[in-house]
Amino acid sequence: MLATLETYAVLPAKDLQRARQFYKEKLGLEPAAEDEGKLVYKSASGATFSIYETGNAGTAQNTAMGWSVKDLEAEVADLRSRGIVFEEYDLPGLKTVNGITAQGNEKAAWFKDSEGNILCLSQTS
Repeated sequence: MLATLETYAVLPAKDLQRARQFYKEKLGLEPAAEDEGKLVYKSASGATFSIYETGNAGTAQNTAMGWSVKDLEAEVADLRSRGIVFEEYDLPGLKTVNGITAQGNEKAAWFKDSEGNILCLSQTS
């Protein structure tokens, strides 16, 4: 049954207005809807994610959400020009150089939003 349904992501925010400002100014995203304590964003493909207010935001140490991109280096450069700082990792099996890792036919880069959520850009060739 679940295999036929759309998925969506839900991200926590300690400060919903700060998150709104970050997603608008840094990522160029506007909410498609706003409900009590929740912002809903919609991608061109129809996928959605929402951000809700909670004191637990920023406590996860894993990737919370990602975007598939066609040109990772260009997207990273654009986001850096908007003030985004990309994470650097040097872990067994994962090392970034200038914020980007390449493994096989996939490249990826991670950054944190204003609420401490870890977000990812990835490109598969």
